[in-house]
Amino acid sequence: MLASILGDGTLAKITTATRRKNSCYREHFGEGQLLYRQWKINKLEGLLYFNRKKNEVLSKSLPIFTELERLFYSDSRIKRLPIEILKDCILPSFLATLYMDDGSLSISYRINHRLKKVYLTPHIYLYLQSFTKPDLEILKEHISIYFKVNLSLSKRKDGFGYVLKTTSVNETFKFLQVIRSVILECPSMFYKTNWNYRFTKEFIKWKTKYPFYHIITSSSTRSKAYSDDEIELLIILKSLRFTDKVISDILHRSYWSVVYKWSDLQKS
Repeated sequence: MLASILGDGTLAKITTATRRKNSCYREHFGEGQLLYRQWKINKLEGLLYFNRKKNEVLSKSLPIFTELERLFYSDSRIKRLPIEILKDCILPSFLATLYMDDGSLSISYRINHRLKKVYLTPHIYLYLQSFTKPDLEILKEHISIYFKVNLSLSKRKDGFGYVLKTTSVNETFKFLQVIRSVILECPSMFYKTNWNYRFTKEFIKWKTKYPFYHIITSSSTRSKAYSDDEIELLIILKSLRFTDKVISDILHRSYWSVVYKWSDLQKS
């Protein structure tokens, strides 16, 4: 709930002709994110509900939301990060919800025509430019301490001028690993939360354009050679007819890393 307030949600009192004295939670969404919002409502069963006419997630007016509105908003209605609530935001569900609300998995690419390779570089972005730079510094430190993922501030032209992002592929994969246990329950968001799913999409796209090129992740895993023990284990697992997916989980390598390594071993 706290991640949702930091992300897509707003808190306000209903000022129309009602007698409600407390604030409520409201969250607008596009039709494409209906399943994600349903997942969120299921997680907070009894607290949130749909207004399908307006594509909104709503709550009842409750004293808790009145108190949270006081914490999350300044007198001028600027959203802020209340430090006192962060001590409770230490579960993967917090980071996962914040990311699914306001994050994206951005992929840049580099093509080496001589080697016939396309390198894909994934980055995590948290588009929280509605928060001030000092607030984002606090959140960045919190994520580093409790989730062991290092983010950096990146400049933007809108909002208060900054967002958070990963600056290395290793940190991107660490981020996705932290939220893995949560996001597996929400497949509609795999395009931004599941690297194997997203990489397969990218693989098909680039293979269509360059059918004879290798499509690989540009990361330390590319330069990190397989050890002799890993190669021996890979050969044994293949001989036992384990699937590439299972082997990738055992070796803690990406699926396509295993595919390419096995191809190289067969050639040599």
